[in-house]
Amino acid sequence: MDWIISDELGLTVGHLVGWGAAGAMIIGGIAPYIPQYRQIQKTQDAEGFSLYVCLTLLIANTLRILFWFGKRYEIPLLLQSIVMNVTMFIMIHLCVNVRKKNQIIRARERIFTDMDRKYFWAWTDFQSYVDCMLVFSVLGAAITYLLIEVSPFVEFIGFLAVFTEAMLGAPQIFKNHQNKSTEGMSVSMVIMWTCGDIFKTAYYVIREAPTQFWVCGSLQVTLDVVILLQVWWYRHNTAAARRLRRGD
Repeated sequence: MDWIISDELGLTVGHLVGWGAAGAMIIGGIAPYIPQYRQIQKTQDAEGFSLYVCLTLLIANTLRILFWFGKRYEIPLLLQSIVMNVTMFIMIHLCVNVRKKNQIIRARERIFTDMDRKYFWAWTDFQSYVDCMLVFSVLGAAITYLLIEVSPFVEFIGFLAVFTEAMLGAPQIFKNHQNKSTEGMSVSMVIMWTCGDIFKTAYYVIREAPTQFWVCGSLQVTLDVVILLQVWWYRHNTAAARRLRRGD
């Protein structure tokens, strides 16, 4: 009788751990953006945060959702992609509003339908970002529907999704390099990125997710570490930029 109770208890504990890990995967991905959101709100300055981070995640998670229709993976990973897309639109909405408020001289409106490559993903209204991703999603869904039975195509979508997400840190690395400073970027966000990506990669390995997931997860951790090294490398410039902003 004891071993039956023990087995049942073990199963229950296993389920709880599994549910906890799944919940962490779904919600944990958005946690790093909370300090960045609060920092932008507090300082009313969005220049230190690259909107290309949002573009990278929107593309990656949209592709991952399309990949699910061709090769079913765990539901928590699918829900994570949906939640992350919503979060990125919230970040974009904040950044667009803050940048509008900070305009001293009102510049010409730049919108998606202008089809001006020079201002791609630098539009002045939130709706343009929504329209762009809507077009991408519809085109992606149509192509996937037509080629859903072609296994190499489905595998390519999966690889492209996780590889794009793995390059998440690249726009922020470039932004920091341009500014020669990490002022305006939340260090807490990057630390949480790193912790989350390590957890996520381990989750992929343990749950035997498709190989693309954990290989690109490892690349993502590497880029996180590069950004943390930039924080140290540009620390003096960042401190000077912070004093200048405060008027010290």
